[in-house]
Amino acid sequence: MKRQYEALIVLDTKGKEESVEQLVSTVSKDLEAAGLKITQIDNLGKRKFPFNPRHVEAGTFINFHCEGAPAAVDAARAKLKLNDSIYQQQYHKKVA
Repeated sequence: MKRQYEALIVLDTKGKEESVEQLVSTVSKDLEAAGLKITQIDNLGKRKFPFNPRHVEAGTFINFHCEGAPAAVDAARAKLKLNDSIYQQQYHKKVA
């Protein structure tokens, strides 16, 4: 059964040579490889954190709207956990 999800991905661009667009492209390819179909991508911009966890001062927030099976979300979470450009990831099931 396919469900609608929102994935909020926080990118750590500190010290990275790639641009935000290249990192978003890489993340979207990883999400699609895990079995999620991306319907919309929203760049929410770069925001400072209220405190500096893990010596990261700010992150770029990207919101992915996608659909797929619950197992695909678990696969995407496991795959993106290995990407060092991703600071944090959060998935939310949309209620239709």
